[in-house]
Amino acid sequence: MAGFLDALAAERGIARNTQLAYARDLADFTGWLAGQDTALAMASRQTVEDYLAHLDAQGMSTATRARRLSAIKGLFRFAREEGWRADDPAIALRGPARARRLPATLSPADVDRLLAAAETHGRTEGDRLRSACLMQVLYATGLRVSELVSLPVAAVRGDPALILVRGKGDKDRMVPLTPAAKSALAAWLVHRDRAETVRQAETGARPSSYLFPSSGKAGHLTRVRFYTLIKDIAVAAGVSPATVTPHAMRHAFATHLLQNGADLRAIQTLLGHADIATTEIYTHVLDERLRALVLEKHPLAEDP
Repeated sequence: MAGFLDALAAERGIARNTQLAYARDLADFTGWLAGQDTALAMASRQTVEDYLAHLDAQGMSTATRARRLSAIKGLFRFAREEGWRADDPAIALRGPARARRLPATLSPADVDRLLAAAETHGRTEGDRLRSACLMQVLYATGLRVSELVSLPVAAVRGDPALILVRGKGDKDRMVPLTPAAKSALAAWLVHRDRAETVRQAETGARPSSYLFPSSGKAGHLTRVRFYTLIKDIAVAAGVSPATVTPHAMRHAFATHLLQNGADLRAIQTLLGHADIATTEIYTHVLDERLRALVLEKHPLAEDP
């Protein structure tokens, strides 16, 4: 299994988080096989189908079952290609149909409240400047949370109008900054650089290469910490924390652009979507909103 995960990283350039998800899924499958006294080399199509039925009986979601099967199919395909098995027992299996879920998003008014709250959220001036910068850059660019927290500071030096982002599969793209994001970024950089200078003088440590440095193992603000931070900002803004996540802000970025006439291909590029079909879901978000508007506001929509 380790060889399969290494091959995924080397050949497909999948992200570290995706590797970890595959590892967890395959560990669950092999653990279940052990409980059935079945070795991976002896697993049949019926064995895989029994495992999927086991997941269904446990109440696993359609998305989870589909993801597990995808990992299993990849493993058996790799095993056959490497000569570990002569056959591929999962080759003809189809995953459960996934329900198309519309992404949760936020209204422009909600976003305005979140951005305003971020400017005053934090115990210190540095905390407040960082919160404001994180939220402004997130909404201005629609970055994935992992892309945001790991931004290299070199990417934002020199008051850029565009920043270079390395996304999924190590693919680079350029994203623009709004005037508000540039202002928040400039203010945070002044504080960040001053703090890094003090830290270097006191400890002798080399300056961090990240825009949002941290003393943790990753060297930068973690996704989990930012997730907690954005929930706190939502509470301060009077916006339901249940609706506010880093990904909801990414969805808001795309939806608001589309509402204001942006081209779908341009949004695809900005989001870093490999397939236009992934971006097209935002047209369904607008369709749902228009439908709701008619049902709520049209005089003939009222019950007689």
